[in-house]
Amino acid sequence: MSESLNFIEEIIERDLEEGKHGGRILTRFPPEPNGYLHIGHAKSICLNFGVADKYGGQTNLRFDDTNPETEEVEYVESIMADVRWLGFDWGDRQFFASDYFDQLYEFALLLIRKGKAYVDHSSAEAIADQKGSPTQPGIESPYRIRSVEENLDLFSKMKEGVFEEGECVLRAKIDMASPNMHMRDPVMYRIKKAHHHRTGDKWVIYPMYDFAHGQCDSIEKITHSICTLEFENHRPLYEWYIDQLGIFPSRQYEFARLNLSYTVMSKRKLMQLVNEQYVKGWDDPRMPTISGLRRRGYTPESIRDFADRIGVAKRENIIDVSLLEFCIREHLNKIAYRFMVVQQPVKLRILNYEDGRVEQMEVLNNPEDPEAGSRLVPFSNELYVEAEDYMEIPTKGYFRLYPGGLVRLKNAYIIRCEKAVTNPHTGEIEEIQATYIPESRSGQDTSGLHVKGTIHWVSAEHAVNTELRIYDRLFTDESPDGHEGRDFKEFINPDSLKVIPYAKAEPDILSAKAGDRYQFLRLGYFCLDPDSWEGYQVFNRTVTLKDTGKKK
Repeated sequence: MSESLNFIEEIIERDLEEGKHGGRILTRFPPEPNGYLHIGHAKSICLNFGVADKYGGQTNLRFDDTNPETEEVEYVESIMADVRWLGFDWGDRQFFASDYFDQLYEFALLLIRKGKAYVDHSSAEAIADQKGSPTQPGIESPYRIRSVEENLDLFSKMKEGVFEEGECVLRAKIDMASPNMHMRDPVMYRIKKAHHHRTGDKWVIYPMYDFAHGQCDSIEKITHSICTLEFENHRPLYEWYIDQLGIFPSRQYEFARLNLSYTVMSKRKLMQLVNEQYVKGWDDPRMPTISGLRRRGYTPESIRDFADRIGVAKRENIIDVSLLEFCIREHLNKIAYRFMVVQQPVKLRILNYEDGRVEQMEVLNNPEDPEAGSRLVPFSNELYVEAEDYMEIPTKGYFRLYPGGLVRLKNAYIIRCEKAVTNPHTGEIEEIQATYIPESRSGQDTSGLHVKGTIHWVSAEHAVNTELRIYDRLFTDESPDGHEGRDFKEFINPDSLKVIPYAKAEPDILSAKAGDRYQFLRLGYFCLDPDSWEGYQVFNRTVTLKDTGKKK
């Protein structure tokens, strides 16, 4: 087999060679609609849809909606939007575990009739105690010896709502001495008298994930049920249910889930960040959710590239978040228009450039893309430049503005800095004064001058006020949830968001639409945020121009 294949692809190719399932390939992505998808789910989405597409198969989108207390239509809709945004289509193959509740109930009845399931009135605590420990066998429940007839009657009453929540459960009858804790008479059904977002109040009993998962796969005739390594110990139970029921033999395969540095992936912890208002919602650009990455300016192409680069492994490892940042930086470099935006503006006056004169400077939209074209940017005698681009007494290697120094204004002229005018009371610079070299216009330069420094600028008369949101990593520690005895929230970065309310941008930025991506020269890659409104634009920094390599 080709060395470039991952182990899932090797399995699929072997199955195809052997003619298994008639050469049919059907995978599935089965999210629980109790939260928003994150970058770890993106890896699973890319894998399931990707291998099916590669081998001419199909992928089902199936919602594991077996817990009505935590699931909402909002999450269903967000998951569908995320999968589509990543570039994948499930066609007419959208399903819900709740589509199969009647069939799953019949499966449970079949197991009871075979003497393989029983209704247990033990408390949750008692059931946990009965299971023993990995080194000690479990203890059989006193209700394990109930007759088939009694169990059928009790399970029917559970379905009819005769019993209250927690009063009883349906358990599989397997092996209380099994070395695999999941095989020690696992719970199959529990009572939840809660309204379900799809079935309403029809059901008061709901199947457990381990019971529903494999049977739903089997009903849909999934050929390759691909999930993360945390379910490896669940596989014997998955196969036990299928064998006992004599249904389509779906097979489960496990791969290493994505663990990303400076990030938490637990839905529970992400929900804490949202509910405790450490972030501004599931789509906060600091969140690792797909909706958060999208709002921050990540592209589906960059996330698919990231998933491809990290590959599919059998062992857990931690991926450096810098690789994800590299992927988006590499893609944005190819597609993002270059714009001039001044973050900390200070006025620059060109003394020998006539008042009221305006020239239009031609600027390439993206030097990396010959098809991107160009635009015209107005130039006048009053400009905004970055405050950090002036130094009264330059240090060694400083090639920007200082008295007597020459510098190129990007896409415009070479200027000579004359002096800075400061406020006599505060000492702050009020204006930098300079003269320009008329024959040094960019693209038509006949001055013969060679300067080492180039700075960006914006015409003061034409400048547009713009808010910049400078996002950084949400955590200061590489493994925020990897410290025993410490709360992961202790490592939240207090500087993960800095807001610059009045940056100055060139006027064409007003044509930006929500989601448009730009490279702001020297500042990083930015994306227009939905918070923008007419006359006031907000841009999120997606990523810096280069990997700083710094440890926070």
